[in-house]
Amino acid sequence: MIGRAMTLILRFPYTRRRLACLLVSGCFAFISTFAWAQQNKPSVTETQEIKNPLAADPKAIQEGASQFRIDCALCHGLGADGGSRGPDLTRGVWTHGGSDEQIFHTITQGVPGTLMPANDLSEAETWEIIAYLRSQSSSTPEAVSGDRNAGEKFFFGNGNCSLCHMVNGKGGRLGPDLSRVGAARSPGYLAEKLRQPDKNLAAGLFDPGREWPLEYEAVTVTTTEGQTITGVLRNEDTYSIQLMDSAEELHLLLKKDLQKVIHEHKSLMPRYGEDLLDEKELQNLIAYLDNLRGTAQEKTFK
Repeated sequence: MIGRAMTLILRFPYTRRRLACLLVSGCFAFISTFAWAQQNKPSVTETQEIKNPLAADPKAIQEGASQFRIDCALCHGLGADGGSRGPDLTRGVWTHGGSDEQIFHTITQGVPGTLMPANDLSEAETWEIIAYLRSQSSSTPEAVSGDRNAGEKFFFGNGNCSLCHMVNGKGGRLGPDLSRVGAARSPGYLAEKLRQPDKNLAAGLFDPGREWPLEYEAVTVTTTEGQTITGVLRNEDTYSIQLMDSAEELHLLLKKDLQKVIHEHKSLMPRYGEDLLDEKELQNLIAYLDNLRGTAQEKTFK
């Protein structure tokens, strides 16, 4: 365009040359303005963050609570304080981003590599759920006072926790993988589980509100030959059952070969009373577990 204007300057009389000069000047002005705009264009970090338009709206919070029970409670618990597959959402600790916009994205798009799926909720329904979660979550996360380095040593040492539990690929398989337990459970919950591992275990195998995953339930079977095997349930159907014993040996059994199957509705995890774990050691262990967020290697706490 500029080259064509220069040709006009050379080929046409004065008046037309003057018009061509004006055209060239306009082109240069446009280019300069465009370059300035590109250099001064606001970055993504400078753009305004999207806020929940329904924040603190009592009606939206009520609707969000109902929607949460329908779509989210199966994994995250009825009160959003954690379930068998999803983390506690009341702590004010968000592994995948805690802004309104980030939570909106997590709900609608899901989180690859985890059990969190994408959801086809409407925009209004999603904002209502976020309003409800904000009403349930704490602005000041529960404080943890222990020494997490000492807690890690206890976990992999005298506490024998790693005999059954795995963290980032290291440890046993009998109990739940704890690689992101800090994102999934509150310090108070963890302390209670250590002191009373059988507490809050639902009685019904098919109770949707049961807190303990089916695959970690203690089961004892007796074969027709009189052999008794106790382990954690790995799978069960009408005709067969699979158990993993304390030595991590997997037993595949046909029910026709069994005298009885007893679902004990308890954990094989020992009770860590004061005799096994004093208060200081408990706080150290909680500090270590609370720091496990699974950001480097996503795993699911079951």
